Amino acid sequence: MKPLFSMRTLAKWHIWLGWLVGVPIAMWLATGLFMTLRPIEEVRGDDLRREVEAPALVIPGSALASPEAQLKEMRVVMQQGRAVAILTAQDGSVRRVDFATGAALAPLDAAGARALVAARITGGDAVERLSLFPADKAPADFRRPLAVWQVRLADGTNVYVGRETGEIEAVRTRWWRAFDFAWGLHIMDLSEREDTSHPILILFAALALTGALIGCVLMFRRRKARPIKPLR
Repeated sequence: MKPLFSMRTLAKWHIWLGWLVGVPIAMWLATGLFMTLRPIEEVRGDDLRREVEAPALVIPGSALASPEAQLKEMRVVMQQGRAVAILTAQDGSVRRVDFATGAALAPLDAAGARALVAARITGGDAVERLSLFPADKAPADFRRPLAVWQVRLADGTNVYVGRETGEIEAVRTRWWRAFDFAWGLHIMDLSEREDTSHPILILFAALALTGALIGCVLMFRRRKARPIKPLR
């Protein structure tokens, strides 16, 4: 009895699949190689921007945005039924104040972070663990210089709440973390997951494209059937 999948049958399928996917694979590899040739900052034109020291944010008549405050940014949001100003200073420090009175608000505590997640995230009441991370020791799946509460939910989701902002800064599901790891492997940058143009990636992209093109050329070669040797 002949096997259902003989080596000759698999070889025929391999050739037909090669014809079907060979061109798209070569196209994906070629465009991928092209996109690795220049850093994304150059593509976006960031390298053309001149470094200019941004002046402090000053609003005439405002005690919050006075020249002495040396603000870089002011964002007004509603928190617990009142307007709250989130102030970012020129040195990067962040603080919250009551927008109406200017009174400073205390950093968000663990109970406040837990309540915020429970109110705004589906399944946010099922908290498994709650940890505080300082700005200089951000978790791998957050990667921002901001002090945050990490609220770990029962389904594996990490919700990051800003200690100084009182806002949900990021939501990282298990799928997000798997996707982030896969992206790091894809661009061969497991540390920052941001560098899409470096010598190792360009080298392997070029080798992969070369191999795919050689494979496409070889599909046009006719193979002669080897004579079957008689059994002794």
